[in-house]
Amino acid sequence: MTESPKDPVEAVLEAERRWTQAHLDLDMAVIEALLSERYRHYAPDGTLSGKAELLASYGSGQRYWEIAESSEHSVEMLGEVAVLTGRWRGVGVNAGEAFDYAARFVCLYVLEDGVWRLYLD
Repeated sequence: MTESPKDPVEAVLEAERRWTQAHLDLDMAVIEALLSERYRHYAPDGTLSGKAELLASYGSGQRYWEIAESSEHSVEMLGEVAVLTGRWRGVGVNAGEAFDYAARFVCLYVLEDGVWRLYLD
């Protein structure tokens, strides 16, 4: 996977657009490719999970999105790290439980081998 935009801010935003669309499509190949091997996610209860746990959860067949939206973006570049803030909206089902939420988010993308990958969300 190679980044097409030359501008790093646009490249990060393109990665975020692909990430969001991959949720709607449950495109596991795109999700996996966009995750850093060092990916970390902190849940609201403080639970930490990594790439393997996220892929297992998404690939379980028990999760799908009717709505996945990422908007109101701001990107701050720190060398090969991008701090992306925005607003996320998700509606769907996870393990038989419906969800419908909107939240502000902060995530980190890192440039790895010429590709912007999600490191922390």
